[in-house]
Order: sequence, then C-alpha cells, then structure tokens
Amino acid sequence: MMTMTEDDPVHAFVPYPPAPVASATHGPLAGLTLAVKDIFDVAGYPTGCGQPTMLALSGVKGASAPIVRRFLDAGARFVGKTHTVELAYSLNGLNHHFGTPINPAAPDRVPGGSSSGSAAAVAARLVDVALGSDTGGSVRGPASYCGLFGIRPTHGRLPLDATMPLAPSLDTPGWFTRDAKTFERVGAAILGDDAAPLPDAPRLLRARDCFEQTEKPVGKMLEAIVARIDRMMTPLEDVTAANPDFEPLYWAFRRIQGYESWQSLGDFVTRWRPELGVGIAERVAFGKAVTKAELKEALAARKTQRAHMAALLGRDGVLVLPTMPGPAPRLAATEKELETSRAQSLRLLCLAGLSGFPQVNIPIGEFDGGPFGLSLIGPPGSDLSLVRLAGRVAKAAATRIA
Repeated sequence: MMTMTEDDPVHAFVPYPPAPVASATHGPLAGLTLAVKDIFDVAGYPTGCGQPTMLALSGVKGASAPIVRRFLDAGARFVGKTHTVELAYSLNGLNHHFGTPINPAAPDRVPGGSSSGSAAAVAARLVDVALGSDTGGSVRGPASYCGLFGIRPTHGRLPLDATMPLAPSLDTPGWFTRDAKTFERVGAAILGDDAAPLPDAPRLLRARDCFEQTEKPVGKMLEAIVARIDRMMTPLEDVTAANPDFEPLYWAFRRIQGYESWQSLGDFVTRWRPELGVGIAERVAFGKAVTKAELKEALAARKTQRAHMAALLGRDGVLVLPTMPGPAPRLAATEKELETSRAQSLRLLCLAGLSGFPQVNIPIGEFDGGPFGLSLIGPPGSDLSLVRLAGRVAKAAATRIA
C-alpha cells in the first residue's frame, strides 16, 4: 500500500500513518485506486475535516462511512485520505492550517474547494477515482478547475452517515475521474439503476442566462462548443434557468447553507473556540446571524426554483450550462478577488443545490492555461443516465477544445 507521503508532488494527501483498509478482491471497481476526502470516516484513520481542533478531537475511527464502504465493496483499493478546505466551507481550495494542494492542470491557479485534495490526486494521476463532497459546488468547481469529470448526485440518493455535516439539506457525496469511461464505470457501481432514467435522446436545454454569467472569452468558447453539440447531437432549446433571477437565488442559497452550517458547527465553534482561517470565520459568523425570517424567505425561494426546474426539465430534459464563470483564480489573487470569484460561481452552482437535482461536469476546454467545464443538470433520479450522457456530449464536443 502506498503511504500518503510517498509520490505526492501536489500535496493532495493528508500524511496520516497508513493503516490497512480491506476491499473486495473482485467487483466492478477492482483495479481502481481510491482516495477519500478527509470528512468521511475511514476505519483506522482520524477524520480531521481540514481543521486542527477537529482533528485533535477525532480519534481513530472504527468503521468506514457507508459511501466509502460502497466503493471498497465494489473492489476499489483505498490509498489515502485527501486534504479538504477547513470544515469543507470554501470553493477555492485554500487551507490556512495545512496548506493548499497544487492544481496539476494549472499550477499557478487554485485547485478549487472544498474537495481540493481529491481533485488534485486524480488530476495528478495519483489515483483513478477520488471521493469528495458537494454542498455549494465542492465537486463541480474543482472538477471544472482541474479538468476532470465530476458529479453532484441527486440530493439524498447516496448515504452521508459517518460524514462531517455542513448543511444537510444541501450536502451530497460526489467523485472525480479523468475520463468518461471510468466516470461511467464508477457511476454504474455506486449509483445503481436510476429511479427516473432519461430517454436515449433527451431534450437538451441551453440555459441562456447561465452563459451570460461567464467571463467573456470563456463564454465565446463555450458557445462555439455548444454549437458543435447542437450540430452533432440534437438542436438545443434556449431556456431561462433562474427564477426570477440569480441574485435572490444566490442569497437564498447562502442563507440556507449558513443557517444549517451554524446548526452543524455552532456547538463545536462555541465550545472549543478553534482558530478559523480567513474566510471560514466570516462564513461561520454569517450563518450564526441568519434570522428565522431570512431563512423562511430563502426556503420559499428554494421551493419556487425547484418547481421551476422540475417544470423545465420534466422527465426528459437536460439543462446545459457553464459549470463555473471561467478558469480558476490565480494563487496570487487577493482575498477580495477570491471572494468575488466565489460569489460569481455560486450564482451558477446554486441551481442544482437549491433544486436537489443531479449535475455533472465535463472537462471541455481551456483558456489562458486554465481548464473550464460544461455542465449537465438532469431531473432527480436520472444520475446514471446523466453520467452516460456526459460521455456522449464530451465526444460530440471534441473534449479539451482550446
């Protein structure tokens, strides 16, 4: 078994002493190596959550989280736990306490968070698949920034027991792979059959308002890529994804996430008074300050947006949209620039979060040395169909157009 400090040029792995983790010798994922974000329990390891006090309180876990067990029982071989943003509460991937994994696809740019180590491990070819989590975009964002396939499944489809909660009505597990074939292989093993499979030729819906949220050069490149999909697969219908628009949805998402994160983390923060890094402390304080009236308004906005998405997609529609506004911010960016990028990104990412619908990122292009992705959002329960469609779309779009 590889030790986590060996052959890790991108600082993806937490340097825990290695412990044996059994996996099935046969199964659909046999032969694949697995890394696990350090918010999921793995037997024989602590669960540090990117936070020193949380790590000190953890102790070594006696059993693995059910979602980890699902990978192991399918034959994947565990090789280590990966770094996460502190308390899994950021989209950029920086960790004040333990350092930041390198983005192998763009070393001068942030890797994306909070599943930064998992994305870095896959992009650097240290593992075949890595488990992450996605509350506000923590699989989709790093997948886009590091040039990977990634999925946020339908909310509640996969178990999150023995996992650090952040905002339970938004939290999901998810994973990264480098190629469409492995992405589909993992999806079939972990997701199982769809409750609501897509037809062979689903309706593709271009989220025009989402493309207007991108950085201009990237937007032009994405439009050219989508035009190719339009020619190669099926004509795309223009739709409006945000109802009524992005600003109220952004605040609805932030307030729900903030309120729930305080319910999850407030006792830990109040009792132990941990040192929190820049940005994390501010988000925790924001969550504490969310009022019941603000929460009620946010929940109503979520209900409206979810109904809008359900009507838009029906059982056979797939929304096509940019995953992020552009490539990852540079490591040299100021805290203000990083926070601006996070806010812009959340406007796109909150659509799947608020609706609870599945979303996949397809590594589709590169601008100025940084990868960017195209996303598909499908109806709830269409996850495996969406994973398979991602491979077809990637092929039609001539993946990695630059």
